[in-house]
Amino acid sequence: MTATAPAPRTRPAAVPTPRPAPRRRRGSVGGTALTVLTWAIALVFVSPALWMVLTAFKTEGIAQTDPPTLLFQPTLDQFRNVVGADFMPYVGNSLIATLASTALVLVLGTPAAYALSIRPVKRTKDVLFFFISTKMLPLVAVVVPIYVAAAEVGMLDNIWTLVVLYTAMNLPIAVWMLRSFFLEVPAGVVEAAQMEGASLPRVLWSVMLPIMAPGVAATALICMIFSWNEFFFAVNLTASQAATVPVYLVGFITSEGLYWAQLAAAATLASLPIVVIGWMAQRQLVRGLSMGAVK
Repeated sequence: MTATAPAPRTRPAAVPTPRPAPRRRRGSVGGTALTVLTWAIALVFVSPALWMVLTAFKTEGIAQTDPPTLLFQPTLDQFRNVVGADFMPYVGNSLIATLASTALVLVLGTPAAYALSIRPVKRTKDVLFFFISTKMLPLVAVVVPIYVAAAEVGMLDNIWTLVVLYTAMNLPIAVWMLRSFFLEVPAGVVEAAQMEGASLPRVLWSVMLPIMAPGVAATALICMIFSWNEFFFAVNLTASQAATVPVYLVGFITSEGLYWAQLAAAATLASLPIVVIGWMAQRQLVRGLSMGAVK
């Protein structure tokens, strides 16, 4: 009796599994709703500035209507009136005070922040707290001593008085921001430069500052915004020779009422320099703020 070979085993045919019905993506719906909500909130915050620009192109009669007029013939008369009413000297004073104080803040604050980040002392936290504690002092509490001191040395209604005050006002926050930027630089970069024989000043100017240039730009822009918008010292320590743009805007508040259209035109022109500078430096500003200073 001969043995027969076993029949080869056959695999059962695979039964195709039905594909599940596509589900509605909840994430996309939620993302769209969040985007719409974000734009709505942004529009609410930006709407005062948009209304200011819109009012600047109206006549005084249309600007005073209630309810407000949305459809009108735009005009540049308010801008002509503002520019022709001694507006430029105030802009010049604001530019001098802003640029000079910002330059002094960077010159003084960069070495201080560098020292507190690279070679911290035993009381570094106390030093940093002392810097930031000066921002907690109400300005109204020091304006009288500053006024008396400025009068004694003949510096009232002088633009350089504002330069010194704006420098002192912005220096603490600049030191804090620049120190945070310095701490973001990898320690290996500094050690490699020191091994090559670079001194601490050379490490600062040739190695660290090029790396943290966006952080320096962000610090400078914030100091410029604070200086350009400062009103309290300017209105109390200046009269006519050193008055800045915020002081000029107060002149539209008269006993006869508010000149809404001219005030909106002047405010638009006053905001334009900072907006242009911020737009030009937006890439550096975003990179700088993402380095860890503002969290």
